[in-house]
Amino acid sequence: MVTLYAISLVLGIVALIWVILGGALAANLGRPEKDPGTRLGLNGRSAVGAILGFGMGGMAAEFSPLGFSTPVSALLAVAGAGVGVVWVRYIARQQSS
Repeated sequence: MVTLYAISLVLGIVALIWVILGGALAANLGRPEKDPGTRLGLNGRSAVGAILGFGMGGMAAEFSPLGFSTPVSALLAVAGAGVGVVWVRYIARQQSS
């Protein structure tokens, strides 16, 4: 399972950097239609948050000094994915108001 968590963590980090740098580049060029965050929409950004949260939660649980079992680590990884989605939606709501 560590491999799955590691892959999702790397994919999530790469996607997050892509959204951030792509948004900055689109804003600097004056082309907001090319912003990856806008093009992905709320569900796409939530997916990026879920992938990143899954990887972070899983890796944190697997390498915890508490010695969680594999099923508990998987549940904590899923909880991390949920927290990632909630965080993205919270930030999107704050930006819209």
